[in-house]
Amino acid sequence: MSQFVFDPPVQPFAPVHGGGAFPVRRILCIGKNYADHVKEMGGDAKTDPPVFFTKPADAVVPSGVVVPYPPGTDDLHFEGELVVALHRGGRDLKTREEAGALIFGTACGCDLTRRDLQAAAKKRGAPWDTAKAFDSSAPIGPIGRSTEFPPRDARLVTRVNGDIRQDAMLSTMIWTVPEVICALSGLFELRAGDLIFMGTPAGVGALNPGDHVEVAIGDLPKLSFSIGRQA
Repeated sequence: MSQFVFDPPVQPFAPVHGGGAFPVRRILCIGKNYADHVKEMGGDAKTDPPVFFTKPADAVVPSGVVVPYPPGTDDLHFEGELVVALHRGGRDLKTREEAGALIFGTACGCDLTRRDLQAAAKKRGAPWDTAKAFDSSAPIGPIGRSTEFPPRDARLVTRVNGDIRQDAMLSTMIWTVPEVICALSGLFELRAGDLIFMGTPAGVGALNPGDHVEVAIGDLPKLSFSIGRQA
């Protein structure tokens, strides 16, 4: 007889390119990791350093789906991002080599954001949870298996309805992938199944029902999804 008082929820997962499912334990995100995005949001990268926040594991949705327009907002934004998937854990990592040993692969992702709720939270000095950690807020493309760091000269390109909205090289990130992994390992015990959303460049903007979003990064499998009506 099960010890649980009801059936445990289904394990969230992200598809792996070529087959298989990556079980998602936790989603860790970095904000303000591109200077041009910090500037477009009214900040200064020299005095406004990157920040960390989280999303629940079940915020993950795969490529090809229709994401319902979330409740509680009139200003849903897209943020195309590189995602790093970990198959090992660690704490207090110090070197590029230690960080690299944790990587299972990388993927294209999109950090969907209730921008009006985020602005209100910033004004009050409140947490960003309602702006970032809502249902279906973490679309992710198939994870490409690779233990290598993504090439710094790869371009992140986000299209909405076929029009390019974001176009930036990964080399313009303020904190690199190994730097982010090491920094997070000093705050959390990283474990297999963790996903890290690496931040977004300038060009973010609003989405409406019927819009189609595509995120591409180098040779990684593309992420594509559409926005539906409010659930």
